[in-house]
Amino acid sequence: MRFPRSASGWTMAVFGVLAAALGAVGLVSPAAQLSMLGLATPGGRGSGDHTSAFVTASSTAALNMGVYYVLAALADWRAFFRWTVPFRLLTCTVFTAAVIGGRAPEVFIGVGVWEGLGAVATAVALRYERRATGTGAAHGRAGTTAAPDRAEA
Repeated sequence: MRFPRSASGWTMAVFGVLAAALGAVGLVSPAAQLSMLGLATPGGRGSGDHTSAFVTASSTAALNMGVYYVLAALADWRAFFRWTVPFRLLTCTVFTAAVIGGRAPEVFIGVGVWEGLGAVATAVALRYERRATGTGAAHGRAGTTAAPDRAEA
């Protein structure tokens, strides 16, 4: 069994496993997903209620995202890890603004916090790793020469 080879890889793997698991829950039981988010599960669907379509879409996206985060973690693809940081911070900002602006229920602040803390954890791990190596070079696979981390982008 393979595991991530770096602290930044572990932050990505943990986030990926959680995203994939929550995505799977939403696909198998949309009502459970809504309940976990603290949202009311409609007793019956009214005309024009597309809640299940949105839960299916967001759950599929979460499952897919989780899988590729885990795959990137197993490959120790640090350029990808770096790319996720600003976009996860953007997601944190959007969800927080939606709550503050009244477009989303207060419970959604948890999603924003989850994204924000995950982004910060990944950024801190990447910074630590860069300082530890002194060059920012990616760790090469056994028997290969590590190429500069920026070349991966």
